[in-house]
Amino acid sequence: MPGAKAWLFPLLAVIAVSLLDDRRGVHIAVRFAVHAMAAALWVWLAAPNIHPVLAVVAIVWMANLYNFMDGSDGLAGTMTIAGFGAYAAAALYAGIDEAALFVALVAATAPFLFQNAPPARVFLGDVGAVPLGFLAAVFGLAGVSGAWWPSWFPLLAFLPFIADASVTLLYRLLRGARVWEAHREHFYQRLVQLGWGHARTLKLYGALMLGTASSAVVVLIWAPQLGPWLVVGWSAVLALVYASIDYHWRRRRGQGIDESKC
Repeated sequence: MPGAKAWLFPLLAVIAVSLLDDRRGVHIAVRFAVHAMAAALWVWLAAPNIHPVLAVVAIVWMANLYNFMDGSDGLAGTMTIAGFGAYAAAALYAGIDEAALFVALVAATAPFLFQNAPPARVFLGDVGAVPLGFLAAVFGLAGVSGAWWPSWFPLLAFLPFIADASVTLLYRLLRGARVWEAHREHFYQRLVQLGWGHARTLKLYGALMLGTASSAVVVLIWAPQLGPWLVVGWSAVLALVYASIDYHWRRRRGQGIDESKC
C-alpha cells in the first residue's frame, strides 16, 4: 500500500488539538483548520486513488460527525466496535496486514464500552471521538483506493452515524440555523428527550449499527454486486426510523411540553 502508516502523524495532530479542546477549549476555526491540514497531509503522504478535495472533505466530516454522535451513553463505543469490526472482517478476508490494527481497535474499545454503557462512568471526549472518526474515514478511503473493498462498504459499515449526522446537518442548514453551534437536534438526542433514555436509545441504534455492519461483511464476501442495493435498503430503513422520531417529536412540541425539563 502506498504511504504505509501515512495516518500516524496526521492522527497525532488531530489528537493534540482535540486534547487541547477538551482541557482549555479551542476556537472552532482552529479545530477545523487542524482537521483539514491533517486530512490533507494524509492525502499527500498516502496518495490514494481518490480526488484529493473529496477525500479531505470526507475525512474532516467523518472526524467531526463522530464527535457529534458521541452524545449518548454507549453510542460511539458501539459504533466503533461494529464499524471497525466490519473493517477487520473485510481485511482478514482480503488478507491485508491492517486487519490486526482493526482487531486491536475493537479490542481496546470493548472495555471502554463496558464503562461507557448506560449509566456511563467514563466518556470519550473530543480526544477519543474525533480521532476515531478520522481513522474510520482514512482507513475507509485507503481500503477503497487499495481495492480492499468497494466504495459502498465503509459507508455501510458506519451508516447509522453518517446518516444521522448528515441528515441533521442538512435539516439545520435548510432552516438557516448556525450549524457550528451546539444543539440537541440529532435523532438519537430527540429519542432521549422523548423519554427513551440512554439505554433504550442505545438498544435501537446498536441494533442498526450491528445490522448495517454485519450485512456489509456478508454481502462483501458472498454477493458484492448487491452492495449498492444494500445501502439503499438500509437508507430506507433509517429514513423510516427518522420519520417516526420526527413525527413523535412534532407531536410533543405541539402539545407544548417544556423541553428544558427533559
